[in-house]
Amino acid sequence: MKKRLIAVLAFALAVSAGAAFVLYQLIASRMTVGAAGKPATTTVLVASRDLETGALIQERDVRTQEYLTPPPGAILKKEDIVNRGATSPIHEDAPFYDGSLAAKGAGAGFAATIPPGMRAFAVHVNEVVGVAGFAVPGMRVDLLVSGTPPPTQQDSAAPVGSVTRTLLQNIQVLSAGQNYQKDAEGKPVLVQVVNLLVTPAEAEILNLATQQNIQLVLRNPADREIVSTPGASTVNLFTDGKARPPRIAAAAPRRVPASPPPAPVAAPEKPRTITIEVYQGPKKIESTFRNLDTPPVAEARP
Repeated sequence: MKKRLIAVLAFALAVSAGAAFVLYQLIASRMTVGAAGKPATTTVLVASRDLETGALIQERDVRTQEYLTPPPGAILKKEDIVNRGATSPIHEDAPFYDGSLAAKGAGAGFAATIPPGMRAFAVHVNEVVGVAGFAVPGMRVDLLVSGTPPPTQQDSAAPVGSVTRTLLQNIQVLSAGQNYQKDAEGKPVLVQVVNLLVTPAEAEILNLATQQNIQLVLRNPADREIVSTPGASTVNLFTDGKARPPRIAAAAPRRVPASPPPAPVAAPEKPRTITIEVYQGPKKIESTFRNLDTPPVAEARP
């Protein structure tokens, strides 16, 4: 009985000793941290307010914030941030990155948001053309063009009705805003403007397309596939897509009848006899001979 009691007491003593040791270690570590001060941090430059696209960053737009671990790629020097334009919206307390700032010396404004080698092409749209307002910056769109194509030298017949085809695909919307123009009476008219990010060659194509009817088609930004489409024409809408624009058959060459060969000219018939007249003074003597160049005349037999 005594041995069992002694064992229980020994076990309890060991557990209490272990718990006391763990508690001592925790208290000692907290005291060490308190004596050493706060853990080491890194000063990171962040935005002091929300910055819109194209804003020129100034001294008042930058403040510091302590990070235990600095964000990868964050700019840590103020001289690398100030006087640069924002190429994308920067929210308050967000760090600055090179990808969201224009190059040094590029200035600010909308032009600073255009990547090198690209162009911003402005397209006037309405609620239908502008995809009901969903064509916002960062979205991707396709452009459809509708019109009546002119006849070519190979095709003498113009297609019947209008034709619609996909002109450009996977075009980024750079900005979408409002522009005020004046009507005939000088009153301001609100016009929706969408700036598309295109290459110089695509800008030339768009310049011609604006003379026709264009339509923006919204697409998933993650869908980058370029699809080849045959286009559609008005006549195909009513014939299950099987009809083709009629073509005018080329006129057959006109045949001029050959002129008949000239009729042979009959040679003059040679005389069958030759008469020779001989004059002896006042006396005339006639002698008749058969012409040897003519075939002999067959004599009629009774």
